[in-house]
Amino acid sequence: MSITVHNSRRVHLVISGRVQGVFFRAHTKEQADLLGITGWVRNLDTGQVEVVAESESGAIDRFVDWCRRGPRSASVSQVEIIDESPEGNFSSFSIRF
Repeated sequence: MSITVHNSRRVHLVISGRVQGVFFRAHTKEQADLLGITGWVRNLDTGQVEVVAESESGAIDRFVDWCRRGPRSASVSQVEIIDESPEGNFSSFSIRF
C-alpha cells in the first residue's frame, strides 16, 4: 500500500498598491476559503497587506494569481512572494487585526 504525500506549499505575501480600505482582507479570506487555504491576512502600517497562506501547491498558485489582481475595488501594484516551509499549523484562514 502506498501513501500519497500531499504537495503542500506555504507562501508569505506582501501586497502593495491601493489595498487598504477596499475590503481586500475580507475578499482574500473569501478566496482562501473557496480554495481550501489556511493561514491569515492583515493590514500593515505601511499601507500594504500581509498574507501567510498554506495549502496544496495548485491552490496556492491560484490564490497568488488572485492576490495579484485583488478585488475589483483594489489596485495591486506589486506582490512580494516568499516561499516558506509548510508547517501545517493553521486550521482555517483568518483576518488578523
